[in-house]
This record gives sequence, structure tokens and C-alpha cells, in this order.
Amino acid sequence: MSLAPVRVAVIVGSVREGRFAPTVANWFTREAAEHGGFEVDVVDVADLALPLAFPAFGSAPAPEVGRLAARLAAAEAFVVITPEYNHSYPASLKNAVDWFRAEWQAKPVAFVAYGGLSGGLRAVEHLRPVFAELHAVTIRDTVSFHGAHGRFDAAGSPTDAAATAEAVKKLLDQLEWWARSLADARSLRAYPA
Repeated sequence: MSLAPVRVAVIVGSVREGRFAPTVANWFTREAAEHGGFEVDVVDVADLALPLAFPAFGSAPAPEVGRLAARLAAAEAFVVITPEYNHSYPASLKNAVDWFRAEWQAKPVAFVAYGGLSGGLRAVEHLRPVFAELHAVTIRDTVSFHGAHGRFDAAGSPTDAAATAEAVKKLLDQLEWWARSLADARSLRAYPA
């Protein structure tokens, strides 16, 4: 088993103008870096030019799809940062997920959600079967922020630092365990997708 840092792609799923996603993403990436077990690659969907229309079968995808495919394939784990829109997750995130298949397979996916009353948990529950269909393993524990705008201070840190630190450590510990375990399994035999 390798003790090198786990390569994790942190996928920021919101593209809304004036979005709160960067606050949550910046906080989370600091936590992941401080954890010590991860090498972080932030994939912000707002920075991508992924097409909305899929090409005909057998046609080459847009160059942006190929560039993102390489980043996702290199990742050993994923963290999806998502808001909740209309009891689910953003269309921009679904588009970014749907372009790929093999890149997700036999890898763990964790969630950091934010929103109003539900804290984005309904978005997470809708994402779980999507990733199951893609043969990814979702981490049970989730970090969520209910009423997210009031849960961070002006410096971008959670106002309930102790509870949040405990929750994110648990999520990262579980993600690292799954990432290393699945990487070991993939090194022994190819995943039969």
C-alpha cells in the first residue's frame, strides 16, 4: 500500500452568478490540505467550457472534455461540493458528471453540501444513485451547512469551528481509507465494469 498523498479532485458544482460555492470550496480545500493525506486538484465547473450537447456515438468529444477526463482519471477520490437547487443538485454538476464513465469507476466520492433549511442534503441524496450507476462508492458521512450564508464568518471559516472540524476530519479519514483500499484493489485486478 502506497503512503503517498491521495489525489483528490474537489468538484465545485455551482455556476450561479454571485454563488457561495467558492467560500465553501476554499474552506474545504484548506481542510483537505491540512489533513495531510491528500493532494488536491480543484475542478470548478464554472471554469469549464463543457458542451451541453453530446456528440453522436463514435464522434470525438470537445477538447475540454478530454482535458477534464485526464484530470478525473488521475484522481483516486472525489469530493463534490454542491448547493441544493429545487430539492436537487445543479444542472451544471450533472453535465460535468455525465460526460464521463470510466473515470469514476471503483473510486470513492464524498460530499460537502450547503443550502437553506436542508443544508443541501437533498442534493446529496439525489447524487448518490447517479454515482452508484457510474460504479463509484459514495461515502456515507457528509458535511453539510444549513443556512450556509450564516455559517461562515467574514474570513470564510465556519462559525461553529469545533463541530465542523470534527465532521470534516471524519469525512476525510473515511475518504482516505476508501481511496487507499480501492486503489489497492484496482492494482490487484481490473474492475469488472
